[in-house]
Amino acid sequence: MIEPILLTATQILTYEQGKLLTNASGFFFERDGRLFLVTSRHVVQDEPSQHNPDRIEIQFHVDLDNAADIINFSIPLFQNGQAVWRQGIDNAGEIDVAVIEIDKVAMPVTAVYLAFTPQHMPGSFEEVAIGTSMLIIGFPLGFHDTLHYFPIARHASSASSFRLRFQGQGYFLTDARTHRGMSGAPVVMRDKSKSSASAPLPWKLLGIHSARLDVGTRDVEVDEALGLNCAWFADILLTLTKN
Repeated sequence: MIEPILLTATQILTYEQGKLLTNASGFFFERDGRLFLVTSRHVVQDEPSQHNPDRIEIQFHVDLDNAADIINFSIPLFQNGQAVWRQGIDNAGEIDVAVIEIDKVAMPVTAVYLAFTPQHMPGSFEEVAIGTSMLIIGFPLGFHDTLHYFPIARHASSASSFRLRFQGQGYFLTDARTHRGMSGAPVVMRDKSKSSASAPLPWKLLGIHSARLDVGTRDVEVDEALGLNCAWFADILLTLTKN
């Protein structure tokens, strides 16, 4: 049996004029019958580093009985000169989350995946206490099961109050060991409610992993990195996936 959570995430490869640029993580989100790919906004465009890919590539499993059977699926990032992704902004500034609607007609007919929905979001802040155990599902440094093409799960815990926007920003902090390539990964916790016992995807979607958080005053020769990360609250997806 394949762990359902592994079917929610996909590796993202970015390209510019056919040249491979970077690898990152993403996951599927479904709403009102429409399917979206979710990742970090800096994966599809990052002005400071002059990262400007023109397309991305993801992978779909196409046979549950043979997990090694996959197909690559290319998504252009621009259409008629306009960006195809949606990104958000709030009072504190830009939000490092991007969503791209996937054309289901163009998808492989036998594509196997699982998608989070609005019902997978926590119903209240009380569900997520400080120190709550979480997982971040992604592709650190591009590393994954190269036979079955499944992502890696890293253990994490909430390092800041889930009830508050950390320093007024639209994210909370996680305590986890992460690496490049994890940007855009889903941050989840096990759904322990009775109603989820028979659900196909018994997880709560809490956030979207963005990047490691460091302290500008840290002495890199003396002080270890904090091991903290920014995770944007998942409810931004309710805004970005509206019709």
